[in-house]
Amino acid sequence: MNAVSKPANSAALDRYRLMRRIRSFEERVGELFLKGESAGSMLHLSIGEEAVVGMTAAMQPGDTFTTHHRGHGVFIGRGGDPARMMAEIAGKEDGYCRGKGGSMHIADRALGHLGANAIVGGGIPHIVGAGLSYRNTRSGQISVAFFGDGAMSQGILYESMNMAALWHLPVIFCCINNQYGMGTRVDRSAGHRDFPGRAEAFGLNAIRADGADVEAVHDAARFLAGSAREGRPGFLEIDAYRFYGHARMDKSPYRSPEEEASGRARDPVANARARMAAEGLANTAELDAIDTDAGAEMDRALAHAIAVPPPALSTMFQDVYAPGTPAPRPQATRLTEILGEGARA
Repeated sequence: MNAVSKPANSAALDRYRLMRRIRSFEERVGELFLKGESAGSMLHLSIGEEAVVGMTAAMQPGDTFTTHHRGHGVFIGRGGDPARMMAEIAGKEDGYCRGKGGSMHIADRALGHLGANAIVGGGIPHIVGAGLSYRNTRSGQISVAFFGDGAMSQGILYESMNMAALWHLPVIFCCINNQYGMGTRVDRSAGHRDFPGRAEAFGLNAIRADGADVEAVHDAARFLAGSAREGRPGFLEIDAYRFYGHARMDKSPYRSPEEEASGRARDPVANARARMAAEGLANTAELDAIDTDAGAEMDRALAHAIAVPPPALSTMFQDVYAPGTPAPRPQATRLTEILGEGARA
């Protein structure tokens, strides 16, 4: 890999706009939770990981991907509608999965999202199947698995990387290393910290990119994506920092104020803004307008999620069982019938 290239004005602005939209979306998701309007009790924010758009921007229409429990930013990076996403997180009928998926299980085949998965590493093997299909049909597509550093201790990752290398699959394994698996720092959970080295051992192209620099991530991602389309699978580690705790209620007492201040100084959004201003790619007024527009868009998404209705109770089993399958009967009814039959016998 050469030094980070200087981006074109429009491309850099597009990536900055995406990062700012992700940051604003996640901030509004936090507000949704505090207002008591989110479905479920767990929300995992990706603030500090916005440079992942360097990877999503290197993908093409028709490419597919899977995400993990902290995948809101990835989905927005691939064209997800914030209003529908926010509605899904609120458990509303207007959401991507009609309110049944919530924050950790959003999916949309139309945008290539093969599904988010709350099981650590659970979405990784899906791209192996997708990649096998793309290789056999010569479709030119790639599939990307996005996951956190906690998944680096899951055996399914290594099985998947091995199969991808053996079969020359057009796939990329993208580890967003935010330094913590829940409350455990990565150096306390990984005996061998060289994650790209692990992937190289299986025969993959492997790169670590600075998660504070979206252009560095984008350069690495473009290289890996191009190679993957030619049958050489890749691995990308985005070295980032999770600004907040594991979930919305986690105040991260396991981190010192000094560590958090140092980590947040690696803010990819602030760094991208400063770089564009310094290199003359955008002026302050243009950047301020992007920031304002992103905030207004996410304000509308938040208001929409609160206003739209929840799914009707009658739809509880739709999209869960195959069409035409009788709806499950209440357990109390079934027990009464069973006990009644036993008494008569």
